Amino acid sequence: MRGKIFALLMTLTILATTVIGCGTSSKSQETTNENQVESSSTEFPITIKHAYGETTITSQPERVVTLSWANQDAILALGVVPVGVSAANFGMMSENNLHLWTEEAFNNLGETNPNVFNDETGWDYEAIAAAQPDIIVASYSGMTEEEYNLLSEIAPVIPYLETAWKTNWREQTITNATAIGKKEEGEALVEETDALISDKLANYPELEGKSAAFFWISQDDMSTFYAYLPADPRASYLNDLGFTTPDSILSLASSTEDFSVTISRENAELLNDVDIMVVYGDEGLLEALKADPLMSQIPAVKNDAVVLLDSTSTLAAATTPSILSIPYSIDEYLSALSEAAKNIDEE
Repeated sequence: MRGKIFALLMTLTILATTVIGCGTSSKSQETTNENQVESSSTEFPITIKHAYGETTITSQPERVVTLSWANQDAILALGVVPVGVSAANFGMMSENNLHLWTEEAFNNLGETNPNVFNDETGWDYEAIAAAQPDIIVASYSGMTEEEYNLLSEIAPVIPYLETAWKTNWREQTITNATAIGKKEEGEALVEETDALISDKLANYPELEGKSAAFFWISQDDMSTFYAYLPADPRASYLNDLGFTTPDSILSLASSTEDFSVTISRENAELLNDVDIMVVYGDEGLLEALKADPLMSQIPAVKNDAVVLLDSTSTLAAATTPSILSIPYSIDEYLSALSEAAKNIDEE
């Protein structure tokens, strides 16, 4: 699934441009997220350690390019208009190929014609260079080291800090804010969003004490399917909303670094502690699950406690959260989860 949603393949050559210094490429992952940022948000130079070494930003960036999933949202939330961003490639999108909350943020900042890169099958290096960025931000991404080195010839690059696609919305917000000299403002945004989540959850007592898991299941072939682990932002967002990850799923992981586990249909009976399922699909998938003699025994399926995410819907994208998507969609998500929980309580 991750490959389908976030297809990032190498292509083209780059145009070099004269910009501020870029990072080194020696790998070092001995630091934790807490000490990876070496400077305060208001002092330059700022050095950020990451998966491919470290990047130093010598002065306040004025022209910010963001690549990959939702990295522009933190920049926009801080009141800065990026000079180029990656197109959205999953869920409901605007005419500009942006998620609706991103489009709204651009409009609120007076930008009605954002520069959007069509980079689903590879970075558009020529377009990125043409945007003349001071910095390229992609803390939530699957950027390879080769891509990092090529992009670094255009401008300093902030890739993921430790593990590809592992950056959650809090880390994404604070890392991206730090990169543009606004760490404290980013931390404040995270605190405000955590408070918002807490306030919203107070209206849904029926969710308390429930377990939930996020799945990828193909209606055409249910012989194996996938459950996401807390290392993946989709599953960790469910944890943010007060749900526990079922022990049956955690026990299948070989490492806490795993993003997902593969489950055989024959072992569906192991998922007897899954109260609520969140899954990409429509009513056709739910009907197929109910009709299957093994999958139908999962408690969430048996109780109609399944939240379906159509691939063209707002929630399909918003369940991989960002600092902007959370306030935009949390009511819709909690309402859907609440309906699933009520089905459990009626049993």
